Amino acid sequence: MYSMQGIIRKSVSNVSTQFEKLGYVGNNLANMNTRGYKNVTFEQMLKEDGYLTGAIRTDYKQGSIQVTSNPYDVAINGVGFIPVVSPEGEVQYTRDGSFKQGKNGYLVTNDDWIVGEGIKIPANCYKFEIKPNGEVYSYDAANTEPKKLGTIPLVIFASQEALEPSGMNRLVATEESGEPMLVKNHDRFCQNNLENSNTNIYASTSDMLRLNASLLASTRMMKVVDDMYNKAINIRE
Repeated sequence: MYSMQGIIRKSVSNVSTQFEKLGYVGNNLANMNTRGYKNVTFEQMLKEDGYLTGAIRTDYKQGSIQVTSNPYDVAINGVGFIPVVSPEGEVQYTRDGSFKQGKNGYLVTNDDWIVGEGIKIPANCYKFEIKPNGEVYSYDAANTEPKKLGTIPLVIFASQEALEPSGMNRLVATEESGEPMLVKNHDRFCQNNLENSNTNIYASTSDMLRLNASLLASTRMMKVVDDMYNKAINIRE
């Protein structure tokens, strides 16, 4: 049998857990148009003592592939991540292939992180092509032989679920995720395409409405118990 203080304490803890889950649901909805974004869930569990707890999980299911007709866009059709390097030399990983040509001609992310080890695209080339295996070629004219500029690397991890988000749709390797492993002889890159977020707007909206109703019910219960507690104190006095 619980005391009133115990009921209030448990209610506050459970409301905090539900509010944390609501934050993840809201973040998923906010990123529904973010390229390559992966849905994050907070799975609630009820412990034996009546307190709620939860585990954070990332759904790495493939998002839909959308044609953009932009030669700088690259989608990953399958498992894997593209390493990108900051101006300071830090390496992180992404599935957002909405790249561009940087001021020095290198293929970079939208916030100017260099793709792979650096692939410089000639400013006056007729066109460039990204093969499914990541090899990048440029053409000086329509009927000339292509020149290889480099290769966009693709890496995988022993436990991709253990990667940590770092902002700007990038991920950081952890001890639990393991070191990146280079994928060779693949055909997973799709030029002129981008991967969409895998957030399910209908499921996320349903979760938000359900959590909102649950939070309202929990806070009302806390108010009822608080009123009972105050009345009990007044009777004793």
